[in-house]
Amino acid sequence: MRRYTILGGLLLAVALLAVAGDKQYCEVNFVVLKDANSKPIKYASVVLHPVDEHGRQERGGMQLKTDSDGKTTAPSIPYGKLRVQVIASGYQTYGEDFNIAEPAKEITIKLKRPQDQYSIYK
Repeated sequence: MRRYTILGGLLLAVALLAVAGDKQYCEVNFVVLKDANSKPIKYASVVLHPVDEHGRQERGGMQLKTDSDGKTTAPSIPYGKLRVQVIASGYQTYGEDFNIAEPAKEITIKLKRPQDQYSIYK
């Protein structure tokens, strides 16, 4: 399955390059860590979506998986807004928009464990 995810990401990157022409691109490196002890989280799902100038998520995007060091790379992301969501079993889902405007960028994400739910019926 990982092979298909990587292949899909590479095909999407090649398609974006073919269509874009003069657009500039960034290599975005992600590191996903546990908030409590900064150890890497392997097999976390990093979902990327372009965002338009009105803050709406556009069609397209890609999903990456982290390796045993908690790292993954998106090789050619067009400059502009990028919505990043990180999902890992046993951790709170993370989401944030980033402005991509440089040839290379590293984004470190620390995931927290779920917090207890509160109820008036306890």
